Amino acid sequence: MQLPLNRLIYIDDSGHPKSGLVVYGWIDIPPDRWSTVLRNWLDLRRKLWREYRIPVTSELHATDYVNGRGRVSTRVPDAFVHHGVEYWKDFGRAVACECLDSLRSTEGLSLGAVYSRGAPRDLARTKEKTYRALVNRFERELESSRSLAMIIMDGDGSDSSYRDIHRSLALSKRHVIEDAIYLDSKHSQLVQMADLVAWTANAFVDQNPKNEFAKEWYPQYPSERDRHRYPQEI
Repeated sequence: MQLPLNRLIYIDDSGHPKSGLVVYGWIDIPPDRWSTVLRNWLDLRRKLWREYRIPVTSELHATDYVNGRGRVSTRVPDAFVHHGVEYWKDFGRAVACECLDSLRSTEGLSLGAVYSRGAPRDLARTKEKTYRALVNRFERELESSRSLAMIIMDGDGSDSSYRDIHRSLALSKRHVIEDAIYLDSKHSQLVQMADLVAWTANAFVDQNPKNEFAKEWYPQYPSERDRHRYPQEI
């Protein structure tokens, strides 16, 4: 019996290395809804260009724009300029909420996040353990639904641990097919969406005072597309 390819899973990581926290967030799309999901996001990007002068082709990397570090816009809108001072942090957070609201309202999209904690000195081991547990969870879900999936990740494939995890699966039984496929987030809108899910999950789990403003974003936005409602410890 041939099994259908039912899921395209775009994954990115986040976390707090100094505390040993590792987070993976993802978006999950049926192949026949791929173009609809991407079109919805591109509509958002065009809106961000019209209203905020953020080029459609600019990378939205949450760590940069949410905290006001990156200059994603050609200019700060007047609403975020007070007495001649540009408030890039306020601007970045407004952009993030626009993006999260788009995720929440995108039909055909589901998402999720998992996390683990370990000793900071064992961060690489914690990342490997967390990713392996996540892939195994996908495998169980796919076995139950008798379907296949592909995983797409940010990066260049230089971290061989991800490849090793995929190849450790029994070939005759595996449902996550191939190794993870790598896309540079600078050129992938869908990987950028996964990045935002991962960052928001991290802000919820880590409860870092620096990200206090975002601690309720996950319940407010991504939660509606997450069947578990909250990031799961794995």
